[in-house]
Amino acid sequence: MEKSLGKLVEKGKLTPADREAALARLSFTTDLAALADSDLVLEAVTEDLALKNSLWAELDRLCPPGTIFASNTSSIPISAMAAATRRPDRFVGLHFFNPVPLMPLVEVVRPAAASRETFERSLAFARSLGKETVVAKDAPGFLVNLLLVPYLLDAVRALEHRVGTVVDIDTAMRLGCGYPMGPFTLLDVVGIDTVVRISAIMFDEYRDPRYEASPLLRRMVAQGRYGRKSGKGFYDYSVDPPAPVEQ
Repeated sequence: MEKSLGKLVEKGKLTPADREAALARLSFTTDLAALADSDLVLEAVTEDLALKNSLWAELDRLCPPGTIFASNTSSIPISAMAAATRRPDRFVGLHFFNPVPLMPLVEVVRPAAASRETFERSLAFARSLGKETVVAKDAPGFLVNLLLVPYLLDAVRALEHRVGTVVDIDTAMRLGCGYPMGPFTLLDVVGIDTVVRISAIMFDEYRDPRYEASPLLRRMVAQGRYGRKSGKGFYDYSVDPPAPVEQ
């Protein structure tokens, strides 16, 4: 967070005083009991339903009935997590996009059991942060990933079929479609391991081959090539500028 805010100061988008004020408003803890008095708890752990539900079950015991629970999941149905608690009427999805300080969108997901009050308070919360909101159905992938994941997986299949190189496919989509980054750069930013998890969740739901991760992606995860966070994915980030990795 300090690094992220520091970059905004360097770019002149934030004053040093505002950076210090923002950091002063944050507190950190590894003790779940510290969240007991929260109005809203937003979870952003790994895309693993068992892990998330273990956390939610514990928080459900700690937090009072009025606390709203929200998940930042990008693919798991919210109702599958709400079922692990005694408050399905106070459980929603608030899916922020990476990097959160820069990306203006939040998908607000209202499962069938969520009350209107919970939904409206969650919507107001996201908007109070200066975000644009869209309302999504509680189905795997919601709006963005429902359309984005097949695009990313199609790009990988095009590479496997030697339709073009990593650089050429990225360049084609940037300059031909006006996208801010090509599919392989985006895969590296999101995390290849994360995309494989998301695609597995969506394939399990829809049984559509468009959502099935290719052998190349699964091999890369097995090799620890997750993208930017591991230093190597479709590009090697140990050099500047990043260089494409031989597949």
